[in-house]
Amino acid sequence: MAGAAHFIATARTDGRDWLVEAAEPLSALQLRSGGELPGIVATPALLELVRKSRKYGLRLARAIQAQDDSESVTAWVEIEPDEGGEGCRIGLTNWQSAPLNAEDQAAVEQRREAIERHVAELTARLGPKQEVISVDCDSEELADVAKRLREGQGTRWTDLVEIAGDTRHHDLHWRLLDGAKLVIPGSPRKWKAVLLPLGRAEPGKAGFDLLFVAEEPPAAEVKKKEPPKSVFSTAIGRDIAPVLRQPISRIIANAETIRTQLAGPLSEEYSKYAADIATAGEHLLALIDDLADLEVVEADEFDTAPDKIDLADVARRAAGILGVRARERDISIDAPKAGESVLAVGEFRRVLQILLNLLGNALRYAPEGSQVWLRAERDGARARITVADQGEGLSEEQQAKVFEKFERLGRSGDGGSGLGLYISRRLARAMEGDLSVESAPGQGARFTLDLPAFDDRRRMRR
Repeated sequence: MAGAAHFIATARTDGRDWLVEAAEPLSALQLRSGGELPGIVATPALLELVRKSRKYGLRLARAIQAQDDSESVTAWVEIEPDEGGEGCRIGLTNWQSAPLNAEDQAAVEQRREAIERHVAELTARLGPKQEVISVDCDSEELADVAKRLREGQGTRWTDLVEIAGDTRHHDLHWRLLDGAKLVIPGSPRKWKAVLLPLGRAEPGKAGFDLLFVAEEPPAAEVKKKEPPKSVFSTAIGRDIAPVLRQPISRIIANAETIRTQLAGPLSEEYSKYAADIATAGEHLLALIDDLADLEVVEADEFDTAPDKIDLADVARRAAGILGVRARERDISIDAPKAGESVLAVGEFRRVLQILLNLLGNALRYAPEGSQVWLRAERDGARARITVADQGEGLSEEQQAKVFEKFERLGRSGDGGSGLGLYISRRLARAMEGDLSVESAPGQGARFTLDLPAFDDRRRMRR
């Protein structure tokens, strides 16, 4: 990294955003923040910059704030991606720290939980007795374990997974199982279990989230295989999108370089112009993704993979993902409380995609200082999740058109493609559900995703 001599500390990350090398004081902050070395970057602000630098191939220079269990830290960070795009080099200057107030300990624990959730390759929802309720897993290494957990729904998870060096795990308190080493047949990596209790008054009374976290990055031979090309992956998804993404990413990269003044001092006015260019480029990338999704959902061969999901849990995840955007606009998100559960039949990834679209729209059009609600409920054989805002609302004419392709209801400056709601309704109907809206001018909008409710006696479509 050019000019590395003026840094008080340097570090290096790999293609998974794991911190593989770090000098003091960053290495100590990584460990005190609940991370490991090597391990995923444990400072959220630094992790966000590393991801952006690696994704767009751009150099970044920013001030960051962080805290561990004992102190609050501010520093100036400069990040430069490796030429191969597999990692980044980090330099730090102007490091300043101050003692942390005791009441901030809860924030430290929340940060640790957020990191564990991010790196987990299997997530299971458990009941109060640690019995398996639902499982979400995309890792090929954990496919057999995930299948065993799904088939053992209602059984305590420790009866279905081998815990290293312990034959008395049936009687262990959940606190002693948190961090337990796991034996995963066929996996060359070391794994641990993370148990996150639900229910504030009495931790665990409302159940647990069980996470399987690898203690090391995957070996080369364990890397995921490329997914097979879909028969309906046509012009945009297969041919046009890859060609457009590269030049647009370079536009974003160059604009960010100008905005952060890495190329030299710049007046504030031109720095704002560069920020506008970067934002426009990001909107173009989002449009490309929408168009690729459009091809998928309109293909004759398109289908979903229904499974048992918890709508309340998916809503909480969506609220967590968009929490920063909400805080930036001073909008509070009232999501289902921990312990609330509404079981439905649907594809987890697609339901999350729909809720992120609905919640993103609500945050875009709701006034600053307002509130957005997410409510999950069951009504007989149907399960529903509603996203409601305090925005301007929609007239009857607008409601009739809101789900049409490329319909943006006259909004020309929000960067949207007019495809999100159209795609979301197509996804809902592919899962034997629907997406509807209720609104009136001046009274906000309420979008409701309706899906088949899960019933143990009902065989899910395969």
